[in-house]
Amino acid sequence: MKAAVVRRLGEPLVIEERPDPEPGPGQVRVRLEASGLCHTDIHAAHGDWPVRPDPPFVPGHEGVGLVESLGAGVTHLAVGQRVAVPWLGKACGRCEHCLSGWETLCEQQINTGYGCDGGYAEKMLAWADFAQPVPENISAFEAAPLTCAGVTTYKALKVAQVRPAQLVAVSGIGGLGHLAVQYAKIAGATVAAVDVTDDKLDLAAELGADIVIDARSQDVGAELKKHGGAHAAIALAVTPAAFEAVNSGLRRGGKLVMVALPAHGALRVPIFDTVLNGTSVIGSIVGTRQDLAEVFQLHAAGRTKVIYETRPLSAVNESIDEVLRGDVKARIVFDLGAGG
Repeated sequence: MKAAVVRRLGEPLVIEERPDPEPGPGQVRVRLEASGLCHTDIHAAHGDWPVRPDPPFVPGHEGVGLVESLGAGVTHLAVGQRVAVPWLGKACGRCEHCLSGWETLCEQQINTGYGCDGGYAEKMLAWADFAQPVPENISAFEAAPLTCAGVTTYKALKVAQVRPAQLVAVSGIGGLGHLAVQYAKIAGATVAAVDVTDDKLDLAAELGADIVIDARSQDVGAELKKHGGAHAAIALAVTPAAFEAVNSGLRRGGKLVMVALPAHGALRVPIFDTVLNGTSVIGSIVGTRQDLAEVFQLHAAGRTKVIYETRPLSAVNESIDEVLRGDVKARIVFDLGAGG
């Protein structure tokens, strides 16, 4: 099989021929059809974060494909079934977090494309209990971005406890943000979309955003305050300045939900204003298996639209450069169905 491999952190990925992996007990081998390119994969390949993956490894945590082989003990999946393999590759199932519905906080978790090989390949292994069945009417190319970009923003809105008629700011309209706008609209919120490019602001409006704020020429906080201030701000733009800008636009009692993970930087939270206004700063990390099942259910019902463009796996390094330049409207998905 072909795979795009990180041989050294910070260097271009290398397309290699590798033997097909054999599933162990509780695992399945997936013949991948599609795999989304998430900014997290770029951070992984560059070794940007304090906890670094160990090369060589295959990135990718939006892999979708057909089950090809079953490991011992796997009875709830079938050969030929389409599944998605998310960031949460495996959790212990026994700790306080797992038992209370917060498996994404499990300290023993293994993350796909970071702690084990991921989806930038023609085939991959997955733990069967965490491989999410994909409804029949969702294509692999639609399912791939939903597997991370979708479930991550869906969970962030849950964390923000968004209710109908509230004002929700979505900062950063791209692979995650275009889905966040839609989930906020499904929740009944008024949506303010914030970005620095015309095409992404236009996309947000097309997807139902009620207010668009161009952070190049407008004061984000002041614009939000014109509308009473945001009940919740979902921070998806990968710059500390963008976090601070939407935080300044919260109304009293509002919540800043941090999702994006810049390689460097810190958020400066004004103590006096935070205390006086009763605002909250909350971190939200991906979503659970149940969250992903709900994301697929919404898409299967026609409630969301996934904006993506396909590339062959051989264009992996050029695709990463596109993302870093901000040239991608929403999501790049690698087409692996015919060999990538």
